Amino acid sequence: MCQRCRAAGREAMTVRVATQEDSAVIYRLLCDFATSYQPERAIFDHRTFPRVLKAAADGAAELLVAELNGTVVGYVLAARLPTLFAGGTVLDILELTVDAAHRGHGMGSLLVHAVITRAEQADDVEVTVPTRRAAGFYSRLGFTETATYLKYAPGRAAVHR
Repeated sequence: MCQRCRAAGREAMTVRVATQEDSAVIYRLLCDFATSYQPERAIFDHRTFPRVLKAAADGAAELLVAELNGTVVGYVLAARLPTLFAGGTVLDILELTVDAAHRGHGMGSLLVHAVITRAEQADDVEVTVPTRRAAGFYSRLGFTETATYLKYAPGRAAVHR
């Protein structure tokens, strides 16, 4: 349990659907999470976050936040993808992060279990996660390695022939 939690004498961990009011804290957490890209606040506020909230409202994504005693300390973003190969929709965890001061106390696991519950409720056929850095974490939660993800960023990468 983190120092702040111990000082409070209790910890009430909850997960809920993210709202527009969570924008600032999600942006702060995103800045700590992102390694390949540097988020830009204006783009986040005016394009990215509203699109993600709309996708979640439409059922095409899940954006959940973890709270500790009423304070948001983490989030998970997953996209729901229709597939032919899997015989239904797949929920792909794209981002999962917990504030550094609160890591190692079950918040990440709580968020993943909440995503799995949402996937079951939506009748998704599987939950996937592309990761290299957190493979051990997801393995401990019952995920198994099945693929290697490759990435191409149109307009950002030079073509090598």
